[in-house]
This record gives sequence, C-alpha cells and structure tokens, in this order.
Amino acid sequence: MDKVIASTPSKGAYHSGFAGDLKRNLIPPLGLRGRIIKTARGFIGTPFLHQGRTPGRGLDCLGVMVAIGRALGLFDYDVAGYPRHPTDDLPLPPHIAAAGFTPIPLAQARPGDALLMRIIRQPQHVALLTDIGLLHAWLQAGAVVEHGLDPWWRRRIIAAYAFPGVR
Repeated sequence: MDKVIASTPSKGAYHSGFAGDLKRNLIPPLGLRGRIIKTARGFIGTPFLHQGRTPGRGLDCLGVMVAIGRALGLFDYDVAGYPRHPTDDLPLPPHIAAAGFTPIPLAQARPGDALLMRIIRQPQHVALLTDIGLLHAWLQAGAVVEHGLDPWWRRRIIAAYAFPGVR
C-alpha cells in the first residue's frame, strides 16, 4: 500500500481503518477480488476528470470502474454524455446492471465490490470497497484516492454490487 492518498470532508487527510456494519467483511482479498483492488490501486493519484477513462491521465468515479473492467477483461460496457450532477434522465443502476454487475445485500459487501452512493439527491457516485475502506475518483480530492470509510461516507452508501465474475 505504497500509494495511499487519503482525504475526507469531515476529517481532513488521514489513513484509517474501516468503520461500520461491513467491518467484519474487510479481510484482504485473494483471487479476482484481490486483482480488482490491485488494479484499482494502480490508478491512485490519477487526476479527476469528468467522464475520464484513461488511468494516469484522467478518471471519474465511473471511469475507475470501467478501467478496472477493461483491464481485467470483465466487461467493456460504458456510458458517456452524463452530467457532472445526475438527473432523473440518467439513473446509474440500469447502467450498473448493463455492465454485468450483480446487486448484493449491503451487509454482505466485501473488498472488491462496488458501492453506489447518494451525495446530493440522486445516486451519483460509485466507489470500490477495499480492505482499507473506499477507493474512488473524487472531485474534491482532485484525484483517485483510497481512504477509510468514516460515518460521512458510510451514511451515503445505498447499494452494493459484485463485479461480473465475482462470487
């Protein structure tokens, strides 16, 4: 974990463990889950770029998921032309399903699963659950970051999904 960049709006920069109901599930993963996290950690520090899809040059939160899927050959689905702030015209869950992600009960989410979050009104943000907490492209940090999951983030999670091929 040599490239952890950590930041949250409520605590400032920090690197901490996971908090919340999912704590018991945070064991460093092996197999495909481990490869998903290792691949995503390679994106840490990539600048935030709305609709970005190029690791090292620019990614947004969906771009992180698309880049993982492409790098590991899990899926090649993508969606473009979405606004920075979501509207009812482009809900995320149908696109998540179209990419082959499987909905799972939130309490069963494990490192290597994707989390859907509501930041303002609509579900508009996705992050990867890791053994540290969250890995995602975050506008306020200006980059792809990994950090602990404090209460500010935890209360925004509304759904969990397994990547295609992950059981």
